[in-house]
Amino acid sequence: MSRVIYVNGLYKPYADAAIHAEDRGFQFADSVYEVIEVLSCKLVDEGRHLDRLARSLSQIEMKMPMTRPALAFVIRETIRRNSVRDGIVYLQVSRGAGPRDFAMPNDSVRPTVVVIARQQSQSKLAALADIGIAVVSMPDIRWGRSDIKSVMLLPACLAKASAKRAGAREAWFTDPNGFVTEGASSNAWIVNGSGKLVTRQLDNRILGGVTRAGVKDVAAQVAIEIEERPFSLTEALSAKEAFITSATNTVMPVTKIDNTMIGDGRPGPVTLRLRSRFHHVAEFRGD
Repeated sequence: MSRVIYVNGLYKPYADAAIHAEDRGFQFADSVYEVIEVLSCKLVDEGRHLDRLARSLSQIEMKMPMTRPALAFVIRETIRRNSVRDGIVYLQVSRGAGPRDFAMPNDSVRPTVVVIARQQSQSKLAALADIGIAVVSMPDIRWGRSDIKSVMLLPACLAKASAKRAGAREAWFTDPNGFVTEGASSNAWIVNGSGKLVTRQLDNRILGGVTRAGVKDVAAQVAIEIEERPFSLTEALSAKEAFITSATNTVMPVTKIDNTMIGDGRPGPVTLRLRSRFHHVAEFRGD
């Protein structure tokens, strides 16, 4: 089946879905986005994702491009037209198109809205979680507002490329003091020697992950203590377990960091418990 993409009020075939050459998202990365998991045709934690979208837009002085009910309809219609049962929805909003100028355009410029839905194999993700993934560390060279889910992703792309060359699936960024901030496209977690979950506190250096918030809900439900604080790469290397969280991976075990096996080199029991419980706690919304 040919894919269909929503662009500025129209549902277009993949080959015809395009934006203007002077769109500010294309030229300035003046744009934000969200990725929402679709499971059994239902959106996972849609409310939290749209809340974060609104926050990201407010931080770059933009309003929501349409009402939430209208945006929710577009998202569902894009899923329906692409017959996505299990997968993801990608939603991007830019400030719109106009003559190239660093100054912000006036309110007459309409935002650009793009929605893409695609399948994602749950069995492949499950098989990956059974063995865990490797990550590599590297300095965090991103701008100082990683809490905004901006499309300014070149540092993340370079980090992912370096990770792939090293045989790893993800990269963990470290700040100048040697503390892990987050992954190139995920939040970073460890289980320390006391069995507590440790993840960096929310600040301008990391994105407030929706899946991260869901894992906190799961941990509270099963009485696992969480410490929200910076942890060093050295602490991570000696942790009992490690994992990442994101909409595309939910909870994914990390079994190797920089060629050092974590724990016994296999996905740990705490990580697997959180993964197995996540969708029991997450919010699901259908039609």
